[in-house]
Amino acid sequence: MLDKVLIYSRLPKSMTQRFSDRFDLLDTGGKPAREVFSAEEVAQVRALITAGATPLAAEQMDRLPALGAIVCYGTGYDGVDLKAAAARNIAVGHSPGANAAAVADVAVMLMLASTRRLVVADAYVRDGGWAGAKPSPLMRPPPSLAGCKVGVYGMGAIGRKIAARVAAFETEVGYFNRTRYDDLPYQYVSSLDALAEWCTVLMVAVRASAETTHVVNAHLLKKLGPDGHVINISRGSVIDQQALVAALKDGTIAGAGLDVFEKEPHAPDELTALPNVVVTPHIGGNTRESHVAMQACVVANLTAFFVGEKLPYAVSASSGAYERV
Repeated sequence: MLDKVLIYSRLPKSMTQRFSDRFDLLDTGGKPAREVFSAEEVAQVRALITAGATPLAAEQMDRLPALGAIVCYGTGYDGVDLKAAAARNIAVGHSPGANAAAVADVAVMLMLASTRRLVVADAYVRDGGWAGAKPSPLMRPPPSLAGCKVGVYGMGAIGRKIAARVAAFETEVGYFNRTRYDDLPYQYVSSLDALAEWCTVLMVAVRASAETTHVVNAHLLKKLGPDGHVINISRGSVIDQQALVAALKDGTIAGAGLDVFEKEPHAPDELTALPNVVVTPHIGGNTRESHVAMQACVVANLTAFFVGEKLPYAVSASSGAYERV
């Protein structure tokens, strides 16, 4: 008999099909488990798969009395109450580094699109502005990336790959992280405020946590300055979205590239209406190769748990907020 695994978050079938050959999946479709399955079935659930951002608090854990493992599909686990899990002796796993290259690629894509005003340039051709030689202040020459200072906030696997990629554009690279790494060839900056003052492009690559919530605020955006751009491939909670809208509107900063938002999916609003912001629908890790790698981590974590072994890709209750791995 296959071990029962609850699909706690709403995940596409294409993401979970690989698991059905190894486990007996109980897919909630994102609904509370007791609304979909009988109390007897729920009581038998020893492990679940969840999207890292989906809230999973002590109350939900208590409704699954046999729960022993929470396995996050992807690198993030910010929705999981790690302290509550530890108190209940529930192991938590994720997929560290599995999508790092894909997310770093999107970070660079957003940086180029924002700094070179891709959305504005695209519209200028499509609406006839270029053919009609119509003047456009948004088409004025931007600063070059060569010699530009790029600051990476969070130097985990994703941050490192971002740094390596942007360095190829002949930029200066600096970073702020809770840990300073001697093996990195990039400039270490002692605080996030100092990093914002130093750089022109701020790459946000940290984990979501209470410590990082709205840490990119009006004060920090002002330090970034009128030529500055902020790129976020981490979590929407890291940026104060209303402060960002204000900064984009009044010229406090030049632009932004966002793959994540405070509320997802993100509906069109005053943020998406601005011409100096580039947005994508949280697609950073969405490549075929990334999904294969993340699914392999999920399978490895679940397999280890059901045979009584330690999760190979475990998360600890003290995991740092500064490194998005």
